[in-house]
Amino acid sequence: MSGSVIALGFFDGVHLGHAALLRRTVEEAARRDAVPAVFTFDRPPKEVVTGVPCPLINAPQDRADLMRRLYGIQEVVMAPFDQEMMTTSWEDYITKILVARHHAVHLVAGHDHRFGHKNQGTPELLRQKCAGLGLGCDIIPAVEVAGITVSSTYIRRLVELGQIERANRFLGHPHVLTQTVRHGRRIGHTIGIPTVNLTAPPHVLVPSYGVYATRVFLPDGQWFGGVTNVGIRPTVNNGSDVTVESWLLDFDGDLYGQTVRVEFLRHLRDEVRFDSLDALRTQIMHDAEETRRILAEEP
Repeated sequence: MSGSVIALGFFDGVHLGHAALLRRTVEEAARRDAVPAVFTFDRPPKEVVTGVPCPLINAPQDRADLMRRLYGIQEVVMAPFDQEMMTTSWEDYITKILVARHHAVHLVAGHDHRFGHKNQGTPELLRQKCAGLGLGCDIIPAVEVAGITVSSTYIRRLVELGQIERANRFLGHPHVLTQTVRHGRRIGHTIGIPTVNLTAPPHVLVPSYGVYATRVFLPDGQWFGGVTNVGIRPTVNNGSDVTVESWLLDFDGDLYGQTVRVEFLRHLRDEVRFDSLDALRTQIMHDAEETRRILAEEP
């Protein structure tokens, strides 16, 4: 292999717009016998510059996993966006970081990609600089779905509203959350519905409070249908901690301490408070039937 073909961007959500960049990167890398790679950052540059927390669709590990698993990217460079990176000129970003440090032979960026100190680097400057250095360069145009430009900003809003099916349409894959299973209050065991409990990392969005049909992938690659509650579990909990709690259909075992991936497929209902645990159990059984039906329809 000789050098790297590197896609540039933050890639939150790894949506259909990003897919166009990543596919082009893999194609060009195969043509050149180079490594298909991504150069991105551990946190949003905008958050570091403004000091305002930016809620994200995915944690860094999910971004990297989606790029590798769905698109065949071999190397994901998750660079720290620190003071040094923030003050690097756009030219040094290309020559000293992408070329000298990461052996870029071809760069791929989106139509709106900005980079370098004070976002002074533009797609046109990138194209010109690559030509001067003898590097290949592709600038990928915007991707639209039903007349709407695919963007992380738009998808974040859909996730926040619980509009998972529409979010998935723009993502090109199910919305995911990968986390380590922690102990809950074990109330599910008392009603015959044991669950796995996850919490979202800081600054990572969870869908709006409600119950979702999901797939839950175990570390060995097996998956089970899931009825997943996102929220504060008002029937069994007096606190305000937000949890992502999944009942795995047809699964028997203990997953505490293991890392699982939850894929959100469809919003089933809003989160409500039930008068009794029996009423809660009856409703969850209905949710399970609906989830099985949805899974039978899913590709």
